[in-house]
Amino acid sequence: MPVTDKTGGTDGTAQTERGTGADRAAGAPSAASAPPVKCLVWDLDGTLWQGTLLEGDEPELRPGVRELIAELDRRGILHAVASRNDHDQAWPHLERLGVAEYFVSARIGWGRKPESVRGIAERLGFATAALAFVDDTEYERAEMAAHLPEVRVYTPEDLASLAERPEFTPGTVTAEAAGRRRMYQAGMARDRAREEFDGPDEAFLRSLEIEMSIGRATEGDLVRLAELTLRTSQMNATGVHYPHDALVRLIAEPGHEVLAVTMRDRFGSHGAVGVVLLRTDTPQWHLKLLATSCRVVSFGAGSLILRNLLDQAARAGTGIVADFRPTDRNRVMEITYRFAGFEDAPAGATRGLPPAEDGVQRLHALPERQPPERAVTVRAVDLGHVGGEAA
Repeated sequence: MPVTDKTGGTDGTAQTERGTGADRAAGAPSAASAPPVKCLVWDLDGTLWQGTLLEGDEPELRPGVRELIAELDRRGILHAVASRNDHDQAWPHLERLGVAEYFVSARIGWGRKPESVRGIAERLGFATAALAFVDDTEYERAEMAAHLPEVRVYTPEDLASLAERPEFTPGTVTAEAAGRRRMYQAGMARDRAREEFDGPDEAFLRSLEIEMSIGRATEGDLVRLAELTLRTSQMNATGVHYPHDALVRLIAEPGHEVLAVTMRDRFGSHGAVGVVLLRTDTPQWHLKLLATSCRVVSFGAGSLILRNLLDQAARAGTGIVADFRPTDRNRVMEITYRFAGFEDAPAGATRGLPPAEDGVQRLHALPERQPPERAVTVRAVDLGHVGGEAA
């Protein structure tokens, strides 16, 4: 039986055709070229649930919605709400229906939905092109298409097939992806704590009880590490993407270290946040790649890693030569290297290294022991011994 929508029309074949038109108006890419969706933004009345709150209805979830939300969450796709409703009235229903925990952002009020979607993207640190929007009302979909054409738009009738669409189907689902929502929620709790904290930044960092682990990567780490080299641009020293099979080969190659960096604090895990590719069988250690997630820039993750590597190199009696390719995005990474003590490499420092690739600069740091970290606990594998751990 058709369900009356909020504009007085009916859902059905005609509505689905209008939704397809909205997709076209939104400039939705073809299935072959569709970039992945990182967050699905839901309308509530007539979309997520059946019923309209302002009409006094007691809403119930649409059939299949709970399962779809859980499946996309397992794949690392986040959920948010953009609804014209009273927040204090709507949110308790999300809790009653058992889905409130899945939503990392909820813009529930009387503002325009394109502005709500833009705010959600900013809150999550995503480009708006990484968001998708589902709404039962033709007007809302058309307004989204007009103001944010890069946002992909869907109708409730599309929900049944959404999980099969390529833009919602990552090639590999990692443990990192499955825990992505919890990491974002922990990050928001962390941000609230910072706003409420009365004191200097270093004192706040100490209060977080941050722990960084630097260890040799295992086969199970490589999908996430390959993803980091691909997705990280601001904090990638060379801009080079190392696919999974290339990392597998490096792990097996003597003298090569593939290191996985993880972080956690009292709010929860940040997951794998960094990858290091290092050669230790050369006269000077050769740091081929350092890439870290942008979400831990504020914790100085890159600097922490570099200081640990420099300390270990100094204990081994050697310096480090690092590859760096400047791009229009990674200026922050160059500053990180310079503050850690890296300077343009003199000719003698690169002896025994293969020639630099086009566009790659060689930076060099002399052996120098580093002082202990004061605000963060760093645990690292001892690169001078297989199976060892450095303090």
